[in-house]
Amino acid sequence: MKNLYINTRFFFMLIGVGILYVLAFFFPVIMWAAHFTLLLCFFAAMVDYLLIFNQKNALQAQRILPEKLSNGDENFVKIDIKNNYSFKIRTKIIDEIPFQFQKRDFLIEKNINSGSNTFFQYTLDPKERGEYHFGSLNIYASSPLGFVSKRFNFQKDVMLPSYPSFIHLRKYELMALQSEFLLGGIKKIRKLGHTMEFEQIKDYVPGDDIRTINWKATSKTNRLMVNQFQDEKSQRIFMLIDKGRTMKMPFNGLSLLDYSINATMALSHIILRKGDRAGMMTFSKKAENKIAADNKSGQLKKISEALYNVKTDFFESDFNRLYQDVKYSINQRSLILLFTNFETLDGLNRQLKYLRGIAKNHLLVVVFFKNSELQTLVNKNPENMQEIYDEIVAEKFEFEKKLIIQELRKYGIYTVYTLPENLNIDVINKYLEIKARGIL
Repeated sequence: MKNLYINTRFFFMLIGVGILYVLAFFFPVIMWAAHFTLLLCFFAAMVDYLLIFNQKNALQAQRILPEKLSNGDENFVKIDIKNNYSFKIRTKIIDEIPFQFQKRDFLIEKNINSGSNTFFQYTLDPKERGEYHFGSLNIYASSPLGFVSKRFNFQKDVMLPSYPSFIHLRKYELMALQSEFLLGGIKKIRKLGHTMEFEQIKDYVPGDDIRTINWKATSKTNRLMVNQFQDEKSQRIFMLIDKGRTMKMPFNGLSLLDYSINATMALSHIILRKGDRAGMMTFSKKAENKIAADNKSGQLKKISEALYNVKTDFFESDFNRLYQDVKYSINQRSLILLFTNFETLDGLNRQLKYLRGIAKNHLLVVVFFKNSELQTLVNKNPENMQEIYDEIVAEKFEFEKKLIIQELRKYGIYTVYTLPENLNIDVINKYLEIKARGIL
């Protein structure tokens, strides 16, 4: 009996019977009609109970989940229900979705013909990485009489992990191809570092660079031999993610840390597609989650697993420790994208000497964020004195960010200054621009 539920139609019938009994107090002739209606109500409820509960395996249902959830994206959950009753049923579907979504009014109603299937889907948009636990898939079925319902339970206690965004990787790959075509006409400039790989030793011919003469091979063959190099095909790109307290700031439900993690996944996919080597690490008080730069087939999965459990701490990030870790763990000149956030010029100046130290040996790109709320205030037409003050303060913060960009450019440090929701596209475009200009 624990799966028996009485529907509102039955209570409405009882209310109608009660009204008849009240009227019968003034008009006794109605009393027999009230008795008959009450008996009819209980008889119909009993018939309805037998129809619903007298058949085994009367309903079959399945919740079809993806292998894992993509953080910050719309994920589809599919439900398939089959009606094995000999009559059409009305169903109410209540899926116990994970508590992280805080959705207490989940209800889908469907009418299913006898022997038929119904298939539908709904979307979930996770805002945190981690484990998401689904409860039971509850389906309440009732016959055309509609007095009682039977509850069916399916697939109780299912856990689904939420990983950094991976659904749109293919889309970003196509966008990268389009951006690369548009950047094809950019003039290449002199390379700043040693990005040449040894290819072979060959005979010297007039015009060869005398600095490439291989004296050891020359002495053995008794003729001039030179080393031949080619452009390094597999360059190293590292993504450093700040997980300090400044990255806890949320925009549209996602923290800056999660935006950075999703951008790292998208950029890593493009880097590996281009034949370069992708690596990453996170840092706050110390460097963690280190993944060496590589382009093997399982590299993207390795990066995804490393990013899965990254959490924001509430410490001030130690850029001195970061500089030391980069110096001793990244030995060859690489492109380094540093995801962090500076709100003031003073905040930058405290860390600038460490950024300059990294930029001496590597091509450094600092990625930091526009405040979308401040952008709204700057673009808003003020209507009163308070809104004018708000606009002035917002413009001051925006001007401070422009000073940060200028200060970094003075020391040859590149920047990506973008809205959080545009981060993926902007960092991919910056990587493609650097590749097209040949400055690594």
